[in-house]
Amino acid sequence: MTSDTPLQILGGLSAREFLRDYWQKKPLLIRQAIPGFESPISPDELAGLSLEEEVESRLILEHGARPWELRRGPFEESTYQQLPEKDWTLLVQAVDQWVPEVAELVEHFRFLPNWRIDDIMISYAAPGGGVGPHYDNYDVFLLQAHGRRRWRLGQLCDSDSPLLEHGDLKILADFQQVDEWVLEPGDMLYLPPRFAHFGTAEDECMTYSVGFRAPSAAEVLTHFTDFLAQFLPDEERYSDPDISPASDPHQIQADAIERLRALLNEHMGDDRLLLTWFGQFMTEPRYPERIAGPEISEEELIEALEQGAILVRNASSRLAWAEVDVGLLLFASGQSRLLPPHLRDLLKLACDSSALHADNLGPWLADEDARALLKELVVQGSLEFADE
Repeated sequence: MTSDTPLQILGGLSAREFLRDYWQKKPLLIRQAIPGFESPISPDELAGLSLEEEVESRLILEHGARPWELRRGPFEESTYQQLPEKDWTLLVQAVDQWVPEVAELVEHFRFLPNWRIDDIMISYAAPGGGVGPHYDNYDVFLLQAHGRRRWRLGQLCDSDSPLLEHGDLKILADFQQVDEWVLEPGDMLYLPPRFAHFGTAEDECMTYSVGFRAPSAAEVLTHFTDFLAQFLPDEERYSDPDISPASDPHQIQADAIERLRALLNEHMGDDRLLLTWFGQFMTEPRYPERIAGPEISEEELIEALEQGAILVRNASSRLAWAEVDVGLLLFASGQSRLLPPHLRDLLKLACDSSALHADNLGPWLADEDARALLKELVVQGSLEFADE
């Protein structure tokens, strides 16, 4: 398959056409993006996830104790017995990390960098349910999974767009509708960042939201400079040898700013450090507590694989890789490691394959560097044995 191959998930557009004409530019309605789609998880099973302590969930009631009341999980079974018949929504975050069949949907979006995908959130709404008119600062694909939802599209927004006074939710005070569609199971709506939208359940319905990671400029500056600071000795400071005598001791001269900018540029311009930070940042797991592996020796791991054991990616882990002048960088769940160039195909296999076993690892099991890497990923927890 090439970037010019028509894709059903994009309504017959190729990846190249979609990225050129729509991605981060304008919305796209796709009828039957996944024809005959049936949700692998039922509303009752989704509600069951919201009872779990480790699962992130929310309830939004349009007419609760206050308008657009927000409640945070975990919930009790009795919670659902006390809800009204309409105008409420359950949101469960990162369902792909708990339900493998939901995680498989990511395969449809392989035309985008995998490290950009954040998670798959699923919402269940009673008739009339929604979360109010709002906008997101990231791209999202909204796949209708059950029932029907009416989507109203509004204006392009920014941080100056007026919001309702609400301590928990960012609901637009002024929603200017420009389009409207009703989506049925299998239909999908793509929305670029900052487009106002307002979804309302026509009947009992479920919607899958495939969201994308998009760090803000503030996050990039804050986290990258914190990362850089780890490598800078305390004696490296602002300095000004050969300055001219001060004509006014209270004035900050332009040459002081030039020296300061040179100090910043010396370190901010290091592409290797920027790549290392970015790879670690973009592969940080949403739930790091779920990334933990067993203590196992390299010999024990190889013996297990040779006896038929299968390694799979931990559902909470994230993997990516990059090429640098001295080799390869592997990013695994917020950590990085420099590897020799000959492991390129192994890195691609580890990132891309649904399972690793003796058959597809083949000669890698006899490679010293490959064996050490596989062991490290298992101990870290990014890879785990299938029976776990």
